[in-house]
Amino acid sequence: MYAIVEIQGQQFRAEAGKKLFVHHLNGKNEGDTVEFDKVMLIDAEGQVTVGAPTIAGAKVVAEVKQPLVKGEHIIVFKKKRRKGYRRLNGHRQQFSQVEIKEVIA
Repeated sequence: MYAIVEIQGQQFRAEAGKKLFVHHLNGKNEGDTVEFDKVMLIDAEGQVTVGAPTIAGAKVVAEVKQPLVKGEHIIVFKKKRRKGYRRLNGHRQQFSQVEIKEVIA
C-alpha cells in the first residue's frame, strides 16, 4: 500500500518503512511524530483511490529521524564576457529526514 502525499509543496510516494528527505520542518525534533493530511492518491493492492484534490480522512504518519540535513553545495556563477561582470554565489538546501510509519486510508 502506498500513497502520493504533498509535503510542503512537493509530492512524494509514501510507503510504510520508506525514508524521505523533505524540505526542512521547522520546530520538529528527532523522534517527533508528524502527520501529513494532503493525500492525493492511495493504492491499496491494486485498488486506486484518487482525491479531488485530496482524500478526506486519509493521512500519512511519519517520524522525524534527522531534523536538519544539509544538501550538496550548489554554485551559482554569472558572467558577461568582456564586461567585467562576475558574480559568485553558493547555496545549500536544508532538509529533514522522515521515516513513514503508516498510511491511513
